[in-house]
Amino acid sequence: MNLIRIAIIAGLILTFTVSLAVYPQLPDTVVSHWNAAGVPDGTMGKLAGIGLVPVIMVALVALLMFLPRVDPLRKNYAAFRNWYDGFILVFVGFMLAVQCQIILWSLSYPISMNLVMPVLLGLLFIYIGFFLERVEPNWFAGIRTPWTLSSAMVWKKTHKLGGKLFKIAGIVSCAGALFPAFAIWFILVPALLTALVTVVYSWYAFQKEGENS
Repeated sequence: MNLIRIAIIAGLILTFTVSLAVYPQLPDTVVSHWNAAGVPDGTMGKLAGIGLVPVIMVALVALLMFLPRVDPLRKNYAAFRNWYDGFILVFVGFMLAVQCQIILWSLSYPISMNLVMPVLLGLLFIYIGFFLERVEPNWFAGIRTPWTLSSAMVWKKTHKLGGKLFKIAGIVSCAGALFPAFAIWFILVPALLTALVTVVYSWYAFQKEGENS
């Protein structure tokens, strides 16, 4: 087991430990959702509310660890396994931060989600950008369109572009913390544009490859 996987396990344990430690101090209901203005608009009973994030974390980490084992192209994971595990670690850190937000708001220590979420998602996007530049063809991770999965060259070109666009999207998302009232747009617009451009580009690159063959 490498250091990244040890850190993943440590992150899960820390999330459960923090949640259990604060549980007695929490009110009967905890914040469970915020609207686009960063204002809480949903609550849950404290057992479900404080347990939801840890359960989701464990389930998704287990799934992400399992998927490479059943991927027909699993041999390709060796080339980017540390980056793949690194993504799982970043995801765990992201969810731990969300859990801390739930706890802080529920204990009447509000930190605006429109300040926190743009930065959290921005850092996640930036990591995804670096990850995409290194991921090899597979069925579960990366930009998987009919065209990237049909051509190794199209996969490489699309992921090179996607990596750059996700980094830009991450920087723009982080900038949303400077404009809290519009933070949701700093997150959504670059993310949606990046998804759209990479899909269209993968089709275009595939068509060009066919013309040149």
